[in-house]
Amino acid sequence: MPAADFTAIFLILIGPFIGSFLALLADRLPRGENVVTSPSTCRSCGTRLGLRDLLPVLSFALNRGRCRHCGAAIPAVTLYTEIAATGAAVLAVLAGGDAVQMWLTALFLWLLLTLAVTDLIWFRLPDLLTGGLFLVALALAWREGRLDMALIGAGVGAGSFLALRIGYRALRGREGLGLGDVKLMAGIGAFTGPADLPSLLLIAALGALSVALFQQVVSDERESRELWSRRLPFGAALCAATALLWLLDALAG
Repeated sequence: MPAADFTAIFLILIGPFIGSFLALLADRLPRGENVVTSPSTCRSCGTRLGLRDLLPVLSFALNRGRCRHCGAAIPAVTLYTEIAATGAAVLAVLAGGDAVQMWLTALFLWLLLTLAVTDLIWFRLPDLLTGGLFLVALALAWREGRLDMALIGAGVGAGSFLALRIGYRALRGREGLGLGDVKLMAGIGAFTGPADLPSLLLIAALGALSVALFQQVVSDERESRELWSRRLPFGAALCAATALLWLLDALAG
C-alpha cells in the first residue's frame, strides 16, 4: 500500500482518539497539569477512568454524557472536539498531497481546533499550542516554497498585534489584548503570509461581532448589559477564520 494511502486511512482512524487527547490538552494545559503521565480521572469524583470510559464518542454515547461512577455530567465539549478532530483529519486527507503533507495539514487543523477550544473555555492560549502552530505553519510554508513570505507574515501578524496591545494599554490603562493573541498571530501570519492577513482579520472580527450581536439579541436586558462588559475569545475567532481561509484555499486548489 502506498504511503499516502496508508496515511490517509490511519489519520481518519485515529481522528477520534486525537480529538480526545486535544480535549485533554484544552482542559489541563491552562490548569498547569501534566498532560502525559497523569492518568485520566473524573473531575467530580476523582475516580480513575478505564478504557470503557475513554473510548472516543462511543463512551459518551453509551454513558449518556455522564460519569458512570458518580453520574456527573461530562462536558459536551469533549464529544464535540472528538467529532471535530475527526472531521479535520478527513479534510486533511481530502486536501491531498503526500503523506508528510497530510500529516502537517492535520496537525495544523488540530492545533487550530485545540487553541479555539482552550480560548473559548479559559480565555487562554497556551504557549505550547501557539508555538506548535508556528512551527507547523513554517513547515507547511517550507514545503510550498514560501518560507520567506511566511516569516514576513509572522512578523507582521505578531508585530501588529503587539502594537495594538501596547497602544490599548497606553490609552485605556488596562489590558485589551492578551499576549497569547500576539503569539497566536505569529503562527497564523506564517500560514497566511502578509497579503492575506487583512482578509483574515476582517473575517475574524465580523465573526466575533456576529456572535456578540446574536448573544445580545437572545439575552434579556440585564444579561445584555453584562455582555458588552465581557471579554470576547478573539483567539477562537482568529482560529476559525484561519480554518475557513484554509478550506477556501483547498477548494480553490
